[in-house]
Amino acid sequence: MEKGNGFMSKKSPSTVELMAVKNESKSYTSPIVRNNEGDGSHMGDPEVSVVTADDSISKGRAYFMVFVLLFINLLNYMDRFTIAGVLVDIQNYYKIGNSDAGLIQTVFIISYMIFSPIFGYLGDRFNRKFIMGGGIALWSLLTLSGSFIGKDYFWAFILIRAAVGIGEASYSTIAPTIIADLFAKDRRTTMLMIFYFAIPVGSGLGYVVGANLAKAFGAWQWALRFTPVLGIICVILIFVVLKEPKRGHAEGGTHLHNSTYFEDLKELAKTKSFVLSTLGFTCVAFVTGALALWAPSYMFNAIKAQGQDADEGDIAFIFGGITVAAGFIGVATGAEVSRRLKKRNPRADPLVCAFGLLMCTPFLFFGLVFSDHNIPISWVLIFFGETFLCLNWSIIADILLYVVIPTRRSTAEAVQILISHALGDAGSPYLLGVISDSLASNYPVDERKSPSVQSDTMRNAFYVTPFVCVFGGAFFLATALFIQKDREKAEKITKEGSDPTINGGIDNPNLTLGENDTITVANPDRSNVL
Repeated sequence: MEKGNGFMSKKSPSTVELMAVKNESKSYTSPIVRNNEGDGSHMGDPEVSVVTADDSISKGRAYFMVFVLLFINLLNYMDRFTIAGVLVDIQNYYKIGNSDAGLIQTVFIISYMIFSPIFGYLGDRFNRKFIMGGGIALWSLLTLSGSFIGKDYFWAFILIRAAVGIGEASYSTIAPTIIADLFAKDRRTTMLMIFYFAIPVGSGLGYVVGANLAKAFGAWQWALRFTPVLGIICVILIFVVLKEPKRGHAEGGTHLHNSTYFEDLKELAKTKSFVLSTLGFTCVAFVTGALALWAPSYMFNAIKAQGQDADEGDIAFIFGGITVAAGFIGVATGAEVSRRLKKRNPRADPLVCAFGLLMCTPFLFFGLVFSDHNIPISWVLIFFGETFLCLNWSIIADILLYVVIPTRRSTAEAVQILISHALGDAGSPYLLGVISDSLASNYPVDERKSPSVQSDTMRNAFYVTPFVCVFGGAFFLATALFIQKDREKAEKITKEGSDPTINGGIDNPNLTLGENDTITVANPDRSNVL
């Protein structure tokens, strides 16, 4: 028997057991490495069963944690799209045109994407629940303060909306990685589907709640005073309910160490499926950002231009209802279809995403065409377009989580947020506003603000979005070429600790793994793998 480096070894030539090491400050269970040579049941990828020694997250608590994260994400998107539900009122209050109105969303997205890499770095290295709790408290207070800005201080309102993006970045980069550390494979897909229901549902509720609160209290400012109250409740839930899971717990990656930030970025850039799916998601963000801000006000003007009565609250309610319904159907259908198809085709995820974007294209295009003379048909076409657009929300998140190793996931989330928003919804609302205002300048000055001119110019600006959907579909088709290889590589690194960019790979830097070895982190007292 030999002793060294705090480990006891040698039981047989083919079996090495690394026993638990304890000291006064902490205890942990080190990997047990077993050679599977000669056992036909272990052919192919090694099997890994993971139970951490200090793990105290029961299945019930894990599911409740997902519920809390879902509730916060719902509030996140409610807050983000409340502005769109009262946009016409805000334009009248501050006396601004479409370009400045588009800037409200753009400055928010710019700060959101700039600070995402910072929180991604922190999320891979420090306690995630404290980062999220502080961020949510910040954006709740800032959202509330924005409702008290006077009509002569539009610049201050813009600055506050930009600062709100800082708080939201702290949550969006981190929450999915917690779910990834609690669940694996099909169950993770299901949990992500539930989590991402919050995007369409929260967005729809933002329109409905914002517009109706403004209508009930007679001032648009009240739309911004509802979500901060719920935000404080979310902060309490985070500190009471959430428990930090070990990074990589669900997949046997708790032995991995962090590499440097630049090594993380280098490896992400080399992961083709991550890069291409991020570009595809950028196209999704471009289209959803444009629709989210401008669709309600566009339909309001289109209805008025046809000589019909229109109420901003009613339009927001209809569009919000369509968004909620399309989101439920789209997210659930996309996740379930992908889950079933993956059993026969490992490239199913990006193919479903490509299908959704390509099918969205004709519905979105003809929805714009019919809005000129038949509003009911336009609403129906928009519903189907949004449904296909929503097929990909949970799938894109799942792709990121299984092609990136656990210790890089927050960074990967941040990079994806940065790129998708920088080239997507950070610019699309402003771009459409600029195009609309530019086209309106060709009309006489006294006609430029009329509903007919506003609807015509915004419709023409909206025609950019179907073409962007086609580009997005092409990026996801390209992703399908590399997805299987990148996933297998990430799984191998997670299970075997063989990433050359991580110093030592696993907890014992002197341990060398054989070709047929597997790693099992075991706790004899518990076996509740989620």
